[in-house]
Amino acid sequence: MTSGRQTPALYLSRVERRYPQGEGFLEVLRGANLAIWPGEIVALVAPSGTGKSTLLHLAGLLERPNGGEVYVNGQPTADLSDAERTRLRREDLGFVYQFHHLLPEFSAVENVVMPQLIRGLPREEATRRAEQLLTFLGLGRRLDHRPGELSGGEQQRVAIARAVANAPRLLLADEPTGNLDPHTAGHVFDMLVAIVRASRLAALIATHNLELAGRMDRQVTIRDGQVMTLSPTHS
Repeated sequence: MTSGRQTPALYLSRVERRYPQGEGFLEVLRGANLAIWPGEIVALVAPSGTGKSTLLHLAGLLERPNGGEVYVNGQPTADLSDAERTRLRREDLGFVYQFHHLLPEFSAVENVVMPQLIRGLPREEATRRAEQLLTFLGLGRRLDHRPGELSGGEQQRVAIARAVANAPRLLLADEPTGNLDPHTAGHVFDMLVAIVRASRLAALIATHNLELAGRMDRQVTIRDGQVMTLSPTHS
């Protein structure tokens, strides 16, 4: 599970996931393996119904596998309590969804401050980091704007800042540009990649956009319950 002194940010080892269906079970993942390393951006490109959401839910500790193990930064998670899994999600994982899910009554900076306060950071420190992240993402003049006053691309950039506010080790994104026009999607994707590279995060990004997928380090898909590599990691 290690390469030299490095540990994968995410490591799925022989993971199985099945769901009750009628009198039997629907097997979605069958001994699936996947490793994502710090600083690596991996595209998950898979048709609907193949297990893409299941894989993201397992990686995000939102579901438990029926077999195998999910490691986050080298820590096995299958037998953790719900409270321990919640703590690990809060401290080590960041999430970006197709829809931004920002709190409409709060400003951009307040939306990014919120998860830091939940983690226990002092408000002054959380506000300073939120302002730095939003400025890095080109929103330095929009800090006090509420989501309804922002464009779709701006809202999604706020959501990205919120996802990395607690300095996670792993970022999970589910169609983060799927709700945007092509031009805006490309710009938001560039911002996402920039902040992932600057933070040396690992990122697993599910997308149907093959052009964006081709710009990531590696592409994987799900076939017959297995995670398969579509293209090698760039050197």
